[in-house]
Amino acid sequence: MFTAKQWLTMAGVMIFSSTASAAFDGSSKVICATQSVNECVMGKNCESVLPSSVNIPDFVTVDAGNKVIEGIGRKTPIERIENLDGKLILQGADDGVEKERDGMGWTMIIDNETGKMSLTAAGDGFAIVLFGACIEP
Repeated sequence: MFTAKQWLTMAGVMIFSSTASAAFDGSSKVICATQSVNECVMGKNCESVLPSSVNIPDFVTVDAGNKVIEGIGRKTPIERIENLDGKLILQGADDGVEKERDGMGWTMIIDNETGKMSLTAAGDGFAIVLFGACIEP
């Protein structure tokens, strides 16, 4: 019978080994979780905000093969994909909410080895900087 400490150690080894063997290079779908979001508005300081306050879901599925990122009830096309210096770089543009002037361009970067993710999005007078992590489902 395993003790709680042995179970935790075994679970940690399994998670570490699955993450270490994953290649976040766009060859398979990944799920990315939002860890922190900063919103910057022209003429004001940047501030930490909740993802929902800037219409960003807590989790998204990145499917580079089909050139799409999907969140709850939303999809955005990936227009450019590049593997460069050990990073998967994805870029696109999103119209935002229909009939509102809130369109933006964005760049998402996923580290090929660790799955750490950064995303920047910029529109007319505002920018969003997001950090998170991705994992293969």
